[in-house]
Amino acid sequence: MIDFLSKLPGFGPRSARRAALHLLKKPDQLLAPLAAALADAASKVRQCSTCGSFDTIDPCAICAAPGRDETIICAVEEVGDLWAMERSGVFRGRYHVVGGALSALDGVGPEDLNIGRLIDRAAQPHVQEVILALNATVDGQTTAHYITDRLSHLEVKVTHLAHGVPVGGELDHLDDGTIAAALASRR
Repeated sequence: MIDFLSKLPGFGPRSARRAALHLLKKPDQLLAPLAAALADAASKVRQCSTCGSFDTIDPCAICAAPGRDETIICAVEEVGDLWAMERSGVFRGRYHVVGGALSALDGVGPEDLNIGRLIDRAAQPHVQEVILALNATVDGQTTAHYITDRLSHLEVKVTHLAHGVPVGGELDHLDDGTIAAALASRR
């Protein structure tokens, strides 16, 4: 159990031991329900064939929802990013999970990501805009440039999330790159 827990993001050997011990101390309240939930997820959850998210149905509940705007696709790196966008409650279009970011150092090329499917979806006649909501990292921005280039032949508007000062942020605590991005993106 400790070995498996230590393979999870954010868990090292020490935190895995602490989590395992906590689970073992409360087998009826934590360990058994967790084991049942994991078994249930393993048998029922699958990746959406349309957007790449996870759900118990395919297409997922977001792709199957009739009231969502089919003219806009928001491309994100990972499913966790999709969940963050959904938590905001602001975006009502469709999503596409790219599955990571291009990284020459890590050997991740375009063929390793779900970019081809995004291009196919963006080529559909009803799609008017693709929002690139990729992380503001070097790899994320490289991926955004690559996708923008691949979409350039289509009649689709390509936009990016704004970068800059977060709500509640203080200038004195921001790095130079964030301040520069905020100044360049001012409105």
